[in-house]
Amino acid sequence: MRPRGPIAIDGPAASGKSTVARGLAHELSGCYISTGEMYRAVTWLAQSASVAPDAPSLGELLARTCLALEIDQEQARLLINGSPPPQTALRTPQVSEAVSHYAQQSCVRDWLIHHQREASNQGLVIMEGRDIGTVVFPDAPYKFFITATPEERARRRLAQSGEVSTADLATVAAAIAERDRMDSQRALAPLRQADDAVLVDTTTLSVPGVVLSLRQHIEEHAE
Repeated sequence: MRPRGPIAIDGPAASGKSTVARGLAHELSGCYISTGEMYRAVTWLAQSASVAPDAPSLGELLARTCLALEIDQEQARLLINGSPPPQTALRTPQVSEAVSHYAQQSCVRDWLIHHQREASNQGLVIMEGRDIGTVVFPDAPYKFFITATPEERARRRLAQSGEVSTADLATVAAAIAERDRMDSQRALAPLRQADDAVLVDTTTLSVPGVVLSLRQHIEEHAE
């Protein structure tokens, strides 16, 4: 039986939620959507226009911006004013350092939540982020909260670049812990596990194993 959606996957930075969400989308023939990518795109857009997070003109910028999610097989392609934002630009240190500040703005969250909810009309959606099960889709039939220790998350983040050193590990782990603090304590849509979400600690688990456990849970509870 094909599950009804949306499927909400939340968790802190570098917990593995994006990888797990992609794998689950493949297993269920659904569409993977990264809300983190959407917040990065807004940050890139605002920085390109020299608009600060607390600038009154930020809402005006979003009002004249067209955002679309184009379904491309198992992943939604993000389009800003008809074109995909450059992936290299979304991963710059400038965007990474500022994205949490833009994400705290109510005009940004309201604008993106509207588009995120619209995306659920396009079929089975597997959406991951930090407030999917609590704010975006509080009534989602399936909710998961993916986490891991800060040290393990730092190791995974560093492994993406192919180099892991003890000094770098401590620095990245500290940065991740600070990001957790900011996300959890912000006044607007803080990072937290939804009361009805399934907690999955991936510290010692393989990606295929996590994907399989989520799929089994969904199949066991499918209506």
